[in-house]
Amino acid sequence: MEETKRGRVADVIFYNEENGYTICVVEREDPPEQFTAVGHLCPAAKGRSFAFTGKWVQHPRYGEQFSFSSYEEEAPGSEEAIREFLASGLLKGIGPKTAEAIVRQFGKETMEILEKAPERLAEVPGIGPVKAAAAAESYRGHRELAEITLALQQYGLPASTALRLYRVYGAQTPQILQEDPYRLIDDVFGIGFRKADEIAAKLGMAQEHPRRLESGLLFTLRYYAGEGSTYVPRGELIEKTAQLLEVGRELLEDALPMLAFQGSVSLEELEGRSVVYLTPLYEAERGVAARLLRLDRAALAPVCADPEAQIRQAERDMGAALSAQQRKAVRAAAANGVTVITGGPGTGKTTIITAILSLLEAGGLKVALAAPTGRAAKRITQTTGHEASTLHRLLEYSNEDGAGFRFKRNEEEPLDCGAVIVDEVSMVDVFLMAALLEALPAGCRLILVGDADQLPSVGPGNVLRDILQSDAVGSIRLTEIFRQASESLIVVNAHRINRGEYPDLNQRDKDFFFLTRHSEAEMLETIKDLCVHRLPERYPEREPVRDLQILTPVRKGTLGSLNLNRELQQVLNPPAPEKPEKTYGRRLFRLGDKVMQIRNNYDLEWRRFSDFESGRGVFNGDMGLVAQIDPDYNELTVLYDDGKYVKYEADQLEELELAYAVTVHKSQGCEFPVVIMPVSWFPPMLATRNLFYTAVTRARELVVLVGSPGKMEAMVDNNSSAERYSGLAPRLAALLGSPLI
Repeated sequence: MEETKRGRVADVIFYNEENGYTICVVEREDPPEQFTAVGHLCPAAKGRSFAFTGKWVQHPRYGEQFSFSSYEEEAPGSEEAIREFLASGLLKGIGPKTAEAIVRQFGKETMEILEKAPERLAEVPGIGPVKAAAAAESYRGHRELAEITLALQQYGLPASTALRLYRVYGAQTPQILQEDPYRLIDDVFGIGFRKADEIAAKLGMAQEHPRRLESGLLFTLRYYAGEGSTYVPRGELIEKTAQLLEVGRELLEDALPMLAFQGSVSLEELEGRSVVYLTPLYEAERGVAARLLRLDRAALAPVCADPEAQIRQAERDMGAALSAQQRKAVRAAAANGVTVITGGPGTGKTTIITAILSLLEAGGLKVALAAPTGRAAKRITQTTGHEASTLHRLLEYSNEDGAGFRFKRNEEEPLDCGAVIVDEVSMVDVFLMAALLEALPAGCRLILVGDADQLPSVGPGNVLRDILQSDAVGSIRLTEIFRQASESLIVVNAHRINRGEYPDLNQRDKDFFFLTRHSEAEMLETIKDLCVHRLPERYPEREPVRDLQILTPVRKGTLGSLNLNRELQQVLNPPAPEKPEKTYGRRLFRLGDKVMQIRNNYDLEWRRFSDFESGRGVFNGDMGLVAQIDPDYNELTVLYDDGKYVKYEADQLEELELAYAVTVHKSQGCEFPVVIMPVSWFPPMLATRNLFYTAVTRARELVVLVGSPGKMEAMVDNNSSAERYSGLAPRLAALLGSPLI
């Protein structure tokens, strides 16, 4: 039988910041009592007073506990309770010492002042107007969240969900939930269809409600887009969604035209079958096909009177002679509207880029050099001596006035340049390629450079491979490995792997090694030993946290990135009194940790003190180090590899992960001095030649494989790859014989 227990949180034994699950000790003064309470409490903090509703349960190990299903916060009464509430970390900038000073100044009137006259906090020595305003704003938000949490409890929604929704919708949360719970899928990071569907059911929405059917179809399309596809065959879409929703196919066949009428999806016949696109993907793919061919056919101003003489001058400037293949690529870049240059490691792609830059700039063209990620842009800047930027920066991404993400450079305001060179183009998805092509003026040369044998982009589309497959524009595939590169087993073995041959292992004084271990536990211990002892002792110039990167095919399991990060954090950045920490759910961040941003966030502010720049936008895959943890303001600051400092508040930490180990997919476009990779049994769809090749090509100086030679050979033999539905190649082929407007 349920009852209500009142009291103040005296101690928090356990708190999961991700979902709000809490184990805490609650005290009450009259009559004196202390008990353990368990349930979802968001956020949990010492010193706060609640009325908990629930029932007593007997835990087999920890004894009697009060398991609460709902709660309501109550204002603290005594000065001691007020002091603990203020010092709990809920109010920005208020720590224990400041809390003591506030209570000394206002006593039992403190809570009333916070509620009605928070500007009076500035009367306390050490609290200025700015700090008082920040604390007042925190308190207002806290009270608002408490009211919304209480309102949502009637639908059985836990406090953790209330917090997540409040971050996005604020005071409008209950109203938006009633109007359309499926809106959460698009708006709230971390809430997918299943969670929204669960909320809709608690709100009383019928299983066959049109909004549920439409949301299910959109969810399936987005799932496929997340796996890299730009469209889904209609029959497959209906079948998968019917299984998801447990409804009849005919209901979904009726719902699909309504989505098309609304403009959410586009229906088309492609290569003899009915397919369904999310409309933004449909428009992006069609735009890429049309604009790419239009760019290729545009009239070009000649680069210079004697290109061959300029190529010879570029060779003299570089101190290196170009091969026949390289000269062909450079000539093509000068002669064609669009040129694709693809090849594996050691085939001279960087040399070609340098020569193209020399040729085009000597001809008076303004050339922009770009790459998909900050790491890739930094690397190509260092190797060519020419300043490169990320594509997002080149296109001037912005989110001004909260109007939503967009690129300033587009058809109306194109880039001011005569040529654009994009490196690591295998990483570019169909959305980013569409944005780039839209921003290129007529007559601008586009040179796309990459490795078509690497993993495709994380985002939807198969842009580089589709362009090559279509033969719609000029392309050069580099096959010759140059002498200096051929001395590296990294380069040689990458090409062997790509041809389906097993790598050459453990040649003395080379840069590619295999350490045989028979169990995953042994592999894990060896990887830790390599990071802490063996490699730092052998290569003292290499800093373990910055320069050693573990790549793994998977996230879960003993050798998955999640467990590897927990283990490596303990040995590479162990706890110490001088290293503050911050927990978020099961994640623990410590000063000095290596971290990665795991989603594009165009709102996060950054500052770079080296050039006094500031702006917004941190992107999926950006890596850096935890530079500061501020417990008073509940903030964590990351210094990214490109020199940007970014502050994260506690509720933004779901966007960060430790990055001592990352998946191979997340490493695309990056290059690391040393790559260590476990080789064990992994799911066949991940243990592929393509993935193995991509991992090896991420290393600049050293590769160390740890595990089973047999499993490595199985990866080389597995030349399968997950099918992506992409319509770019057939669209390009269909447009080849057509006039372009």
